Amino acid sequence: MSNPIDTTPAAPSDFIRDFVADDLQSGRQTKIHTRFPPEPNGYLHIGHAKSICLNFGIAHEFNGVCNLRMDDTNPEKEDVEYVDSILTDVNWLIGGWADANLGLKQKAESGKQKAESAAEPFYASDYFDQIYEYAVRLIQFGKAFVCDMSPEETDEYRRNAKPSPFRDRSIAENLDLFTRMRAGEFPDGTRKKSGR
Repeated sequence: MSNPIDTTPAAPSDFIRDFVADDLQSGRQTKIHTRFPPEPNGYLHIGHAKSICLNFGIAHEFNGVCNLRMDDTNPEKEDVEYVDSILTDVNWLIGGWADANLGLKQKAESGKQKAESAAEPFYASDYFDQIYEYAVRLIQFGKAFVCDMSPEETDEYRRNAKPSPFRDRSIAENLDLFTRMRAGEFPDGTRKKSGR
């Protein structure tokens, strides 16, 4: 008598899922909360689909929540058409599979009227002050700095594993530059906060 072959597909496994499982098993975490953070300045593409599958998949597999958070850091380029399109695409892709894991917030939390339902995505801009304070703390601890390299220079330095020539500025100089960046003193894109 032969043994029947088990045709049940194996659960996905990779280093991310292994870390999540270890954190839950050890008690370091009790609930899994992931996020999908598209920029609402265009339509989703195949790379977004992969991210949706990963982030909603992990939330689904571990009975967690995946927040849909619009990364609206450049409001001039963002449009309600893209927010609505992203919502439609996400709901289509996760429908019947991970829709119970979708994390949204009530519109009253931010006052933004970007979607037609009672719930809406989270928006990074709602947390700007908090994120700014975190960045200040990182600078104060010497873990972040203001970088003046162009995007091309940044790419070159990363490819060659070279540190930014601006990473050794003093904490005081970095705090001064970062405060002035927030005040809009410098043209967009000329300076950015970087981690060490």
